[in-house]
Amino acid sequence: MFSLTDATGCFASIEKIYEPSIRFRPVVVLSNNDGCIIAICPIAKKLGIPKFQPYFKVKHLLDKYHVVVRSSNYELYGDISDKMMSVIARFSDNTYQYSIDEAFSCFNNYEGILKDWYTYGHEMRRAVWREVRMPVGVGFGRTLTLAKAANHASKKLADSDGVAVIDDDHSRKLILQQMKLDDVWGVGKRLSQRLSLLGLKTGYDLANRSPKSIRQQFGVTLERTVEELNGVRCLSWDDVKSPKKEIFSTRSLGQRIVKFVDLRKALTTHAVKVGNKARQQHSLIKKLYIFASSSPYDERYFKKGIMYDFPRATDNICHLSSAIAQVTNTLFIEGVAYYRCGVGAIELESSDFQQQDLFIPPVNPALMNCYSLINQRFGRGTLLLASEANKEKWAMRREFLSPRYTTRWSDIPVIRC
Repeated sequence: MFSLTDATGCFASIEKIYEPSIRFRPVVVLSNNDGCIIAICPIAKKLGIPKFQPYFKVKHLLDKYHVVVRSSNYELYGDISDKMMSVIARFSDNTYQYSIDEAFSCFNNYEGILKDWYTYGHEMRRAVWREVRMPVGVGFGRTLTLAKAANHASKKLADSDGVAVIDDDHSRKLILQQMKLDDVWGVGKRLSQRLSLLGLKTGYDLANRSPKSIRQQFGVTLERTVEELNGVRCLSWDDVKSPKKEIFSTRSLGQRIVKFVDLRKALTTHAVKVGNKARQQHSLIKKLYIFASSSPYDERYFKKGIMYDFPRATDNICHLSSAIAQVTNTLFIEGVAYYRCGVGAIELESSDFQQQDLFIPPVNPALMNCYSLINQRFGRGTLLLASEANKEKWAMRREFLSPRYTTRWSDIPVIRC
């Protein structure tokens, strides 16, 4: 049996933990530079506050309902997430953190011990709430995809109470019949539109299709989804933990960029982040996508991107910085006020199985190993490239930032009695 535990309105719920005065008020959390709404609490959702909308467009609605607005407090979110995951891990023999607010758990040989998965799920919920004060939903299923479907049911269906179990054909049919196609794990909006042309409307309709015909029309990935919806295990722990095939670092800028040197510094900062993430999963970068743009709400919107091919795949940040220096001349246009830029590694290779090149000598990894060790020991950003941006100058705009209660000494809550 597998389970998926997922926080409800994660960022908005975290904001309420150390501020009791807003626990029963609608709360929304904004993205980088206070751009868009990325999280809403259940109270705000009932008021019809839209998600993923620009803040300035819905500000009048937020003011109307006296909604509490918060900037993204990533330091606090990461720390609370770690505490939540440690509690979840106690309930199974193997747990994998899928995202900042989601964790898969595997229960091997628990059938002889546990007779009631539903009750066990509520025990998990109570433990997380008691120790971390986070509301979570728990879904159990025979496969990873069914566990994901059960988790959806635990929070989204009309009669849900935080826990759902798919352990027989009756419960599987009941839940999948109430799920839209794009609610199924692995089926996005575009794919669901294509499937709807075949007359499919629900997750149960998809589960009843022939896996072979689905593979012929849509590929092996969707075939596995269909098999998993029918209780056949196709996805393993390694499939969930597999390294990312693409790595991106993008961000809206706290200040508009109008100078060439500033654009180069901002892009270099993103390239270094991408290189560090690639190194963490033992990947090398073969192709780098580099782009910069003005705001889509500007009168004259400008965006340009360039694909850079390395002669030999690399994770060396000096090579990435050199690539940025070569393409910035093409990206920079005088008179454009750049609002967003980013870098993406779109073709990755495993560093364990790199094909050597007769005419390009291998790079000594000692420099990057030393760089990584210093930043791990003394803190991220201890060692920087000279061409990286000044952190203070490019700091995110966070006008509604709450205190970092658990990661900064000056912000630790003080109780007076």
